[in-house]
Amino acid sequence: MEIGKIPAEVLERIVLNPINRNKNRRDEIVIRPKTGEDCSAVDMKGEMCIVSTDPITGADKNAGYIAVHINCNDIASSGGEPVGILVTILLPPNSSEELLEEIMSGAYKAANEVGIEILGGHTEVTEAVTKPVISATVIGKSNNKKFISSGGAKVGQQVIMTKWAGLEGTAIIATDYYDKLKNKIDDEILKSAIEMSGFLSVLPESKIATEHGATAMHDVTEGGIFGAVWEVADCSNTGIIIYEDKIPLKKETETICNFTNINPYSLISSGSMIITAFEGENLVCKLKNAGIEASVIGEIIENGKYIVGKEGKRELLPPKSDELYRVKL
Repeated sequence: MEIGKIPAEVLERIVLNPINRNKNRRDEIVIRPKTGEDCSAVDMKGEMCIVSTDPITGADKNAGYIAVHINCNDIASSGGEPVGILVTILLPPNSSEELLEEIMSGAYKAANEVGIEILGGHTEVTEAVTKPVISATVIGKSNNKKFISSGGAKVGQQVIMTKWAGLEGTAIIATDYYDKLKNKIDDEILKSAIEMSGFLSVLPESKIATEHGATAMHDVTEGGIFGAVWEVADCSNTGIIIYEDKIPLKKETETICNFTNINPYSLISSGSMIITAFEGENLVCKLKNAGIEASVIGEIIENGKYIVGKEGKRELLPPKSDELYRVKL
């Protein structure tokens, strides 16, 4: 298998189907595993407990900071509020204390930005990894048992995207490969790309979208914008059509992706959120009034998954290995 997410067909057959055929079916579990669904939800008698977990494997620097934000984004995408996070850090042999300190300082910074506590976790040096691997599990809550799933899209809704394609991947490449890129790409563009990591949280748009009619929300991680919209449609059992020229793309991302010969629309993009809602233009206005960039990029249809670009209409395929893993400098 390729590096990155397990292909959807393999995930369904080997991982998800056996889980969902398990005879143990507790009444408290209200959201169970499904392709494209990042969270599970447990009814705790009056309060919905939402949980999610994700690793950081593609970034070398700022990994602690990114780990906290992307996990909290999963909770935000369900309409919930993150409360605390457990962090597991696996370090390769001969790692320095300074490396561990750097990872944790980033995690503390992100936790303070989001307003959560680090509840604990595990730290270990092991020969099983050749670079730091961070895995985190976040716990959140949703008042009044309100939960918005990735699979809540409805035919006739507009597809809204916040911020820009390739957001997280742009920041990772500029940060991790800065020394190799600084003599080849304008320094102002590289520094601006690094600063894009300040836009990783989707909590602000989640609150606005939840209050104004969103029925599906999905943060854009591995597989990029194309992967995220495919997952929303697949999870919702609907079709989708996306207009490539409507997808916002920053100059920093375009420059870096052109240089590294990767597709920005299939590049990891935490910090961007896919939202579906009726009267999507109204929601875009509300987001922009709050200082959040947003655009309508498509619509939910009954059947088929399509992209409309310069070459015409083509099929939107299931996400493959993220473009970040193709960067070789």
